Amino acid sequence: INAEYMGSKVKADSMDKVAEIETAEKEKMKDKVNRILAHKPDIFINRQLIYNYPEQLLAEKGVMVIEHADFDGTERLAAVLGAEILSTFDAPQTSRLGTCKLVEEIMIGEDKFVKFSGCAGNKACTIVLRGSGSHILDEAERSLHDAICVLTQLLASGKIIYGGGNSEISMALAVEAAAKKVKTKEGIAFEAFGQALRAIPVIIADNGGFDSSTLLQNLVSDITEGKATSGLDMSKGAIGDMKALGITECLKVKESALLSACEAAEVILRVDHILVCAPRKREDPSKYTHQN
Repeated sequence: INAEYMGSKVKADSMDKVAEIETAEKEKMKDKVNRILAHKPDIFINRQLIYNYPEQLLAEKGVMVIEHADFDGTERLAAVLGAEILSTFDAPQTSRLGTCKLVEEIMIGEDKFVKFSGCAGNKACTIVLRGSGSHILDEAERSLHDAICVLTQLLASGKIIYGGGNSEISMALAVEAAAKKVKTKEGIAFEAFGQALRAIPVIIADNGGFDSSTLLQNLVSDITEGKATSGLDMSKGAIGDMKALGITECLKVKESALLSACEAAEVILRVDHILVCAPRKREDPSKYTHQN
């Protein structure tokens, strides 16, 4: 007799042997469930399938079961819950159980999710992105990834600068002041670099739909007068205090963007000639005309 029980294939010469195998498997499962229950959990999360019999035993003791948890999801859950991932259940005294205030099943669109709230560890979180199409979702994911990278760099360096075009105008004024002290034609490069820096707040103002010329001049005037925290307040279309408004940028990200722009400009300046491929000449269509 060929039989399959709890995912295992067995061969036996009679139904009595099959019944003995089933009984032995049940006892083995029950022993393992008892070792799990010795840890006194409220929820048991497993990466693999949980069969009906052990699930029934756990449910009788008031333990909720979550199966088919993926590897990355289990690692994150352990981090946020302050739990320890166990491969064996022989030492309940030394194991560490995770805790949270609420576990619930929620619906987002047409998909079901298990949500853990009020976690003890709070070392990870889940961000759900929804959109009308894959292109929008890809752009949202890319933007979110960039924002997280900026926060990571900020935590690593711990240094910030004021935003709203403040840093660009401050650098532009410093470069233009240095250009006045340069006697050779390198001073022209200094001035061009300062003008390029001034373009950033102009773009910010234009994107906000405001008069960029007026805002740029007002910002230059304020910083020149010693108001070192002045910047563009796009909510009002005026000059505001970046420190009071809490508008800051990561210094390391700003340095990286500035260096990348300078390297790109240097590459373009090294180009002394551009080879343009001439378009293919159209052939005379008259020679393909059929004559009777």
